[in-house]
Amino acid sequence: MTSRRLLARLWRDYLRAHRLGMAVALALMVIEGSTLALLSYALEPLFDRVFVGGELGAIWVIGGFILSLFLVRAVTLVASRTMLTAIAQRTSAAMQVDLLRHILTLDGGFFQVNPPGQLIERVQGDTAAVQGVWSLLITGVGRDSVSLVALTVVAVSVDPVWAAFAVVGTPLLILPALAVQRYIRRKVAQLREQAGRRATRLDEIFHGITAIKLNRIENYQLGRFTRIVASIVSAETKSTASRVTVPAMIDIVTGIGFFTVIIFGGGEIARGERTVGEFMAFFSAMTLAFQPLRRLGDMAGQWQTAAVSLRRIYGLLDRAPVVQSHPAAPTHLALADTGLRFESVSLSYGEHAVLRGVSFTAEPGRTTALVGPSGAGKSTIFNLLTRLVDPQSGRIELGGQDIRDVDLDHLRDQFSVVSQESSLFDETIRENILLGRDDISPEALARALAAAHVTEFVDTLPLGLETPAGPRGSALSGGQRQRVAIARAILRDAPILLLDEATSALDATSERLVQDALDRLSEGRTTLVIAHRLATVRNADKIVVLDHGRVVEEGTHDALLAKGGLYAGLCRLQFTE
Repeated sequence: MTSRRLLARLWRDYLRAHRLGMAVALALMVIEGSTLALLSYALEPLFDRVFVGGELGAIWVIGGFILSLFLVRAVTLVASRTMLTAIAQRTSAAMQVDLLRHILTLDGGFFQVNPPGQLIERVQGDTAAVQGVWSLLITGVGRDSVSLVALTVVAVSVDPVWAAFAVVGTPLLILPALAVQRYIRRKVAQLREQAGRRATRLDEIFHGITAIKLNRIENYQLGRFTRIVASIVSAETKSTASRVTVPAMIDIVTGIGFFTVIIFGGGEIARGERTVGEFMAFFSAMTLAFQPLRRLGDMAGQWQTAAVSLRRIYGLLDRAPVVQSHPAAPTHLALADTGLRFESVSLSYGEHAVLRGVSFTAEPGRTTALVGPSGAGKSTIFNLLTRLVDPQSGRIELGGQDIRDVDLDHLRDQFSVVSQESSLFDETIRENILLGRDDISPEALARALAAAHVTEFVDTLPLGLETPAGPRGSALSGGQRQRVAIARAILRDAPILLLDEATSALDATSERLVQDALDRLSEGRTTLVIAHRLATVRNADKIVVLDHGRVVEEGTHDALLAKGGLYAGLCRLQFTE
């Protein structure tokens, strides 16, 4: 995406809403930039009329004029910077919200190849990198460009020949500046990628801190992190060095220009052909033009830095979700029943086939168990049902309707999920149960807490339901987290229940309480259960056995035992142990 297109999209999406504030800030900066030219212009009468001519009465007029210039400059500086900072913060916040909103629409496949740290860096790091780009551009256009033009006009009005000598070395900047900008783009792209890896590494370290300590791999993880930050230091250093190269070259060219003017103009002044006041006005104009010229040179490098992040941001915003609602899907879901049917469903991740022509049915209002060795594809079936991913072939029906013809939001409203990972947030227990819902009465909440056996432990906590659950629910035990998740599912009151190893990591006491809560929750609902512990699914109405992505057996517990196949072998192994 070219710089022109980036700027056009930036204006359309974020800056146009602030055009009035930007116009006012631009006007203030034009005033601020003009004061430098007026200051240099005032030096000629100061030197010729006061210092050389001895007109002491004029010193008050000229001095007052110069003082007023600095007062105007101070007021416009504060007002314009405040306005631009507010615009930069608001647009950056809007960009972060838009990025997160879009990321939340993407499907499960996207999150398999984009770790959380990378996405955090996109939302935070990239938006921070472009936060000041519009302030930079307005400052460049409104203040520095106006200052440069006005000061050049003053210099040319004093002596156009001197002005020509001052810019004699400018052509030397063109080719090096173009080469530097290409180098900056490449280094900044590497820097943003490494910053994403750093965020990912930190996310994994902090979430895996227990395993790190127990396995004594602190130095190993520290070494990996050190290598990443070392590459960031290298890329940042090279990027900064290349970015300041353009202002440095401007210094050299300006020095050449000053040297030429001093040699040529000094002789004219010595011969009386020019006054000291004229030279001071010219010299001041060129000196004052030096800083805005350097800032404009540096702005090119800063824009290249921001452009890299803008391309990454818009590249993500332009990525359409693979899993979407069908355009003709009805806004309300009318189901004949809650039965589920898989028909020749296949799914692969790259070259790895996860499901190979899976077919089975789950009758409405009954419990169907999915069992089999690890990697057989059991959890993938849950992901397909809720359309976190879509299969490459085959058909999945809910109540006789292809789930791809059902509105995505309404489809997911049909499911409650309780898994081994209870997915609690770093919020209070109440917030983890309600999940932002404000339509739950205190009586309904109390019934759900009692049914899920949450009341039994929450009443012993000093803050009760207002107790923080901690990061990922770390302040609660495994059984407590599961009971909170079950209370959440009870309040959701969805017709289909998906249980994924919901009791596999619990002690005997917690398992009994959680299993009792699950039994209550599954009454009258179509229930699919994933279990490695086969004792928990003996009473299922149907057991579907998967192996290497295929359905190899179906039937009740007794029927499958009598068959003597894979299920019977798994039972013998577990019960013997």
